[in-house]
Amino acid sequence: MKAIDDLFEIQKVKESKLKNIPLDNLTFGTVFSDHMLVADFIDGKWQKPKIMPYGPLPYEPSAKVFHYGQAIFEGLKAFRDKKGNIFLFRPDKNFERINNSAKRLAMPPIPKEYFIDGIKKLVELDQNWVPDKPESSLYIRPVYIAIDNEIAASPSRNYRFMIMTSPAQAYYKGEVKVKIEERYSRSCPGGTGFAKAAGNYAAQFMPTEKAKQEGYKQVIWTDAKSHELVEESGTMNVFFRIGNKLLTAPASDLILPGVTRDSIIRLAKDNGMDVEVRPVKVEEIIEAAENGELKEIFGSGTAATVLPIIGLGYKDKYYPLPQPEDAYATKLKKMLMDIQYNRAPDPYGWRVPVVLNP
Repeated sequence: MKAIDDLFEIQKVKESKLKNIPLDNLTFGTVFSDHMLVADFIDGKWQKPKIMPYGPLPYEPSAKVFHYGQAIFEGLKAFRDKKGNIFLFRPDKNFERINNSAKRLAMPPIPKEYFIDGIKKLVELDQNWVPDKPESSLYIRPVYIAIDNEIAASPSRNYRFMIMTSPAQAYYKGEVKVKIEERYSRSCPGGTGFAKAAGNYAAQFMPTEKAKQEGYKQVIWTDAKSHELVEESGTMNVFFRIGNKLLTAPASDLILPGVTRDSIIRLAKDNGMDVEVRPVKVEEIIEAAENGELKEIFGSGTAATVLPIIGLGYKDKYYPLPQPEDAYATKLKKMLMDIQYNRAPDPYGWRVPVVLNP
């Protein structure tokens, strides 16, 4: 690891706080590991990244991120297998996506070694934080923000890239019902829907809270123009099984190109499932629900992995979904997690080793 070590200025914690953390009872995203990475882009040049104890950083009230939302992020995980080995899952796709997001928000590209090698070094340092319980993992959150102290409405000149990690259990707990959104939108043509821009998520909160008041956990977003086409569900891409056909909307400037989504599509096709990636109409979903052909809806995402949905609401009507014995969601989740946790061969080269025990 010497070559990677040379990239970073490293300050280790004097004593880990892990002994005081109950890893068996975590709320997602509330506990953070010992170290974080910080790298600044100043006066047109990337500075040497620092790995330091996790903690607060000083920002002036005039920092541009607070005023114009020039902020993006990513999400991926590290997984521990039964032998204690630790792997990342397709980090190259997250690296590609964060720089596509950066380009859309007029931010300079992040160097690959800062992102990929930075994650590897951070996970290696905090490897004891990677849980070994089923469906648990170390969630990795890179975030990239504007830090100019100036309130002029223009792109920042200076930026900060950070990576933090957080031990995680399942993101959603309990049964999940969703509501098809008829008024509000998360994206529009030519907008930032494909990017992991912080503002995309802030704009979702109010409609989602309204749906929760009606007994739903998330909404299925629809197109901004007509609300006739489905897009995503909350923080997830969404799949529909009508009969034995699996449908999902295509990635576009409206829809986030999910890494889990891409993996699920590949696994489904390679295991003989009939998959169609095309625009999906609300009316065909409702028609299928009414005639009994809608067998499953499930979401996919880094935090949620594969999440079955038990029913959906639309125009003041609720449609419960059957729980098929041959559920595609169950099969695909197992296939995916078997690769992530090194329980099955990885013919795709998706698993990236970080810590390998002798």
